[in-house]
Amino acid sequence: MRYAILLLFSTVLVSCDNYKSVQYYKISGYAQGTTYSIIYKGEKDYRLEIDSILKAFDMSLSTYVDNSIISRINKNDSSVRTDSLFNKFFNTSYDVWKKTNGDFDITVAPIVNVWGFGFTERSNNISRKTIDSLLQYVGMEKVRLAKGKVIKSDPTIMLDGNAIAQGYSVDVVSGFLEKNGISNYMVEIGGELKASGVNAKLQAWKIGIDKPLDDSLAINRELKAILQIKNKALATSGNYRAFYNKDGRKYSHTINPHTGYPVNHSLLSATVLSNECILADAYATAFMVMGYEKSIEFVKNNPDINIYLIADNGNNTYKTYLSEGMKQYLEKEF
Repeated sequence: MRYAILLLFSTVLVSCDNYKSVQYYKISGYAQGTTYSIIYKGEKDYRLEIDSILKAFDMSLSTYVDNSIISRINKNDSSVRTDSLFNKFFNTSYDVWKKTNGDFDITVAPIVNVWGFGFTERSNNISRKTIDSLLQYVGMEKVRLAKGKVIKSDPTIMLDGNAIAQGYSVDVVSGFLEKNGISNYMVEIGGELKASGVNAKLQAWKIGIDKPLDDSLAINRELKAILQIKNKALATSGNYRAFYNKDGRKYSHTINPHTGYPVNHSLLSATVLSNECILADAYATAFMVMGYEKSIEFVKNNPDINIYLIADNGNNTYKTYLSEGMKQYLEKEF
């Protein structure tokens, strides 16, 4: 989700380094139903290679690609075999599911679809009976990965990787750059990002965190905070962009896997800083399910996870929480 803004996009610098041309390249494009922006210091334009990596990623994990691995698994294609991309996605999802006691769960796909936030059309007739009938297919204890096959306890079970895939793709592209000797870069896909080294101004990368204004089209944007990050990944999840109103009620895209209903609490956005963007993305989603107080308690018991939370404090005001580890990255708060 595009909730973070890269600030101070660097102008191109060209210098002489061991008689080779070194410059900051900026590559942008479209992938996974969103846009991406990549800036790095190097000797070569890797646009074609990065496009190829993102296409391969979609062929593994995009539910919007009809013949991707995850789509074929959801259709119970008995001939499909997983690849290394899918295997890490599945195993990481399982680890976070277990650690969060099911607050993060990729098997919530059938319910996400019913509410209109997945890869099918929204149902026009949602009832408690409908949700209860689908909850029996939710829970990662009902699926397992064995020898390149996803084994389901019931064929109705489907997987939704949208809450983790963009962050994971950031890690994959970042890994490609690092394998090619690039240490100064910023990779941003759909708002999830990883930054390493410094920008063209020889400064840490500055990232703006949006104020959580209800604005599904992202037309009116204001900053709530600016972070300076280096050698870290960042992801933000929130309910102020992906939502719809029906019969006077707001329905957010974050679905609680335990109840089957969109969350309804004071937490408006959760920003997570981690070494891996796949983990930042997954935990940002989990915290949006947990809510403000439960997320704070979770992070206090898991100090390796750094968060910045924005919650509704009433009367059009906000309350925020920064974990101890996050405070060192905060440049300014508005």
